[in-house]
Amino acid sequence: MAQPTQQSVGETALRNQLVKLLTRSEAHQSLEDALRDLPPTLRGVVPDKLPYSIWQLVDHIRVTQHDILEFSRDPAYQSPPWPEGYWPKEVAPADDAAWDDTLTRIRQDRDAFIGLLQDPQHDLYEPFPHGDGQNLLREALLIADHTAYHVGEIIVVRRLLGAWES
Repeated sequence: MAQPTQQSVGETALRNQLVKLLTRSEAHQSLEDALRDLPPTLRGVVPDKLPYSIWQLVDHIRVTQHDILEFSRDPAYQSPPWPEGYWPKEVAPADDAAWDDTLTRIRQDRDAFIGLLQDPQHDLYEPFPHGDGQNLLREALLIADHTAYHVGEIIVVRRLLGAWES
């Protein structure tokens, strides 16, 4: 059996690190941590002087991550219009089922993106033929960065609402 090349070992290590970046909370809180024990009554509260509720931030994470996933795997995919297609108009979820569905879809899309990362047939560095230089590595970093940014905002909103113990 042939020994793996140094490049393939490095590529595997990078893919594994990207999966950890998307699934763990090492340098910051995860989305799951930020939402843990959030009273349902606070999901749709917009704090004074802020433009969004926790629901709007969570659903924005869902829409954006889904957009990145579909862009990464479907050359015919069309992104929603910016910014209106990326932000929910409603400040609160319709009900608990809508909240739960959004969280489930975030996990499902994250797992689907991880499937792309773990597939060695998907080159991390090769620009997508349908983009303007984007590649799988860039899109993985974009998901992680975007989600972490908004998780920080969720925690700030929770602090303002008196619902965050640190």
